[in-house]
Amino acid sequence: MINNVDREISQGNSLKILFQDIQADIDRYAALSESNWLILVLTTKGLWVTMQYRISRWIHFNCHWPVVRPVLKFFGFVSQKLVEIVTGAEVGNRAVIGKGLLITHTNGIVVHIDAVIGETCNLGHQVTIGIGGRGKERGTPNIGDRVFIGPGAKLFGLITIGNDVAIGANAVVTSSLPDSAVAVGIPAKVINYKGSRDYII
Repeated sequence: MINNVDREISQGNSLKILFQDIQADIDRYAALSESNWLILVLTTKGLWVTMQYRISRWIHFNCHWPVVRPVLKFFGFVSQKLVEIVTGAEVGNRAVIGKGLLITHTNGIVVHIDAVIGETCNLGHQVTIGIGGRGKERGTPNIGDRVFIGPGAKLFGLITIGNDVAIGANAVVTSSLPDSAVAVGIPAKVINYKGSRDYII
């Protein structure tokens, strides 16, 4: 599982990490399709979302060239709005998202700017990962690696989702889940510990 501090240290100022993350995203889609990488990049809305997020995030945190930075930030803002309009997905560029994210259908996805998502995760359409709670309990989810989040699922609050978790369609998760849990329902309850291994390719 990654966190904000670890992610920022690992990124540094390197474009190499950016390209590695984008390549890992493309590889997830390539595993499901016979198309080459160029066709995937040009036609896959989920990749448009993740590529825009990663480039915009790199500009925000790692681009420090005085003249170039404001220009790139402007184009990053415009591209984000265009991607949101075309795909229906809103992913804040301050969110921390590990490599290998797979979004099969983009419609209605919302990821809060303070959310943390680990590596090799799947997001279904209409998924919301948002802020919730009161006082000291207010915050956003910290999601582990290889987590499958089914269509329509909602995750709110200062909660931790372990590694290899599977969250069912339309589940509402407001409490932390341990590693390998399978959770369904409103509110979500753990029904077994078979995990996400059958859903993550």
